[in-house]
Amino acid sequence: MADKPHARQSRPGTCRLVAVSAFTLLLALAGPARAETLSGPARVVDGDTFAIAGERIRLNGIDAPETKQTCTRNGRHWACGRAATRAMRQLVGRNQVRCEVSGRDRYGRAIAACFAAGRDLQQQLVRQGLALAYRKYSTRYVPDEDAARAEGRGLWSGEFVEPWRWRRQQRRR
Repeated sequence: MADKPHARQSRPGTCRLVAVSAFTLLLALAGPARAETLSGPARVVDGDTFAIAGERIRLNGIDAPETKQTCTRNGRHWACGRAATRAMRQLVGRNQVRCEVSGRDRYGRAIAACFAAGRDLQQQLVRQGLALAYRKYSTRYVPDEDAARAEGRGLWSGEFVEPWRWRRQQRRR
């Protein structure tokens, strides 16, 4: 009778490690999960915030003046925050808005890139000079901000406090 080769004994836990490794590999190959998309009629809250179906959405990569914020042009105050809100309402119009959610902020709002009528709404507001590229979170809209500054549009037609600084000043009061 011929000797049968002995099967190699595996150490305890080896099978579990192989199974976990295989599962991890399958997840990696499957790719990232599909991002959440919110769409429908949007209510413009301010220049960089919407509500769609009761969900608050903060536009990613830009920061617009707050509704109560004023700026200065030719030595006179003007309501730059209300102007940003008005401009966003005009951009949205009666169009359906589609927002691609990338995360949530500390207030639970969806952070998203939003589009209407084939236009990137963030880009349009920055190009008008009524929002700034929010470099702390994204550099996507820096070229649009540079163009608005070079042409003296919106905020760039006078003096203003960056919205993030203005909010901080208001909290201190």
